Amino acid sequence: MTQPRLLTGDRPTGKLHLGHYVGSLENRVRLQHRYECFFLVADLHMLTTKNSKEDILESAENARHLVLDSLAAGIEPERATFYVQSAIPEVCEINTFFQNLTTVPRLERIPSLKEMARDARKEEMPYGLLGYPVLQAADILCVRAHVVPVGKDNASHVEVTREIARRFNGLYGDAGEVFPIPELIIGDVPTLVGTDGQAKMSKSIGNTIFLSDDEATVRKKVSGMYTDPARIRADIPGTVEGNPVFIYHDAFNPDRAEVDDLKRRYREGTVGDVEVKQRLAEAINAFLAPMRERRAAYEADRGYVDTLLVEGTARTREEVVATVRLMRSAMGLNTSWNRIRRRAEERAKKVAS
Repeated sequence: MTQPRLLTGDRPTGKLHLGHYVGSLENRVRLQHRYECFFLVADLHMLTTKNSKEDILESAENARHLVLDSLAAGIEPERATFYVQSAIPEVCEINTFFQNLTTVPRLERIPSLKEMARDARKEEMPYGLLGYPVLQAADILCVRAHVVPVGKDNASHVEVTREIARRFNGLYGDAGEVFPIPELIIGDVPTLVGTDGQAKMSKSIGNTIFLSDDEATVRKKVSGMYTDPARIRADIPGTVEGNPVFIYHDAFNPDRAEVDDLKRRYREGTVGDVEVKQRLAEAINAFLAPMRERRAAYEADRGYVDTLLVEGTARTREEVVATVRLMRSAMGLNTSWNRIRRRAEERAKKVAS
């Protein structure tokens, strides 16, 4: 390896939104020149909450959207390896090895798993969802990644990966570390509240602004955003802190003088929500405009995204197969099996003679 490696990804449940951008995608774009980048289409992770046949069949098109959104955001295809998780069966073998290196109580302490179950309307925690962070560890360590850019809600998952890597190295790394201990990189806006102001931006809740939304859709979504509920008229002083509209202004409006002026007038009761939202819609549309152009260009090249996925998956599988060989050798599984096979071969020779 000449460059340290970066691994991150998304479940193919739909298009990416502004929350994905500030939580992880912005860092992916910024870091792509410093690291060898692997971008995962996590369709096995999708099965923990969405596993109907319809969900699975839709995942192929959703995988294309993930890649298109990434390219639109500024990921350069020559610097990225996109791959489909389920097309690399060795990841499941690594997952099996790792399942024995953590405990159920440890996984039950991860709060985001309960949130995922709740959002998916699961009355009880599925076994696969409880083991989500273990499979995530397999994803990260299968390519021996050094860094993982994630949103704040996934930070606790990656900590499990770090624990598993240390435990594996401690148990089996007689000749040195088998796995690097991956570092977390958290986005500048760790969690973006949704347009409803009630929860983080989430496809399952429907409070999103997608990176691929057109100008009219953005204006409509922004005009309906939750704001200060106590402010029923424009001449009533409003609250800026915690107000979703101003959270978005801080994240996506580069005109700091305009944002500061809007905040001042909002606190004084000399500007209405309509103007504040109008300025926000303009800022978000300006932010998304170059993404729309890049997405349209890549989308026009029919089959290009599919080629990236096929070639990236083939390349990643080579890396994962090498990792499995390394793991089996470190664990002694190859030695154990070779002893069995050698005795069987010796017996076969005796019988033949």
